[in-house]
Amino acid sequence: MDTAGTVVFRPRMVRAVGYAVAVIMLAALVGGAILIPGFSPLDRAGMVMVGVLAALFCHLQASVRVVAGPQQLEVRNLFRTRTVTWPEVVGVSFPMGDPWAHLDLADGSTLATWAIQRSDGKRGIADAHRLAALVRERGEAPDHEG
Repeated sequence: MDTAGTVVFRPRMVRAVGYAVAVIMLAALVGGAILIPGFSPLDRAGMVMVGVLAALFCHLQASVRVVAGPQQLEVRNLFRTRTVTWPEVVGVSFPMGDPWAHLDLADGSTLATWAIQRSDGKRGIADAHRLAALVRERGEAPDHEG
């Protein structure tokens, strides 16, 4: 790990399952629109549109990530991306039973990080520890002595 560089965290299982489901749903709905007799062109277009929307949703789920840059963290969850600076993050928690890790923020709130998931098993735990190490390393505000 290059301490001056950027580290990207992504879930493994969610990505694999999400894209597999997207392909299956899109193929099934497009195939159904083509092969099922008696549908009007509007019905066929509707089935294709549902397939595209399902695939888009699966892509959104599979593309969650945390980008830990030198100055800030970008947390992309399903529908929202939030950027926080390192001094705003006081820790990383991964409570037993929770599906993903959380950033503990200086204002007392938490920010879910869907990119570090319990479904990834030991890899998810290791990623949480790795992110916590980055928080300890980069999290303190620089001294501004004048």
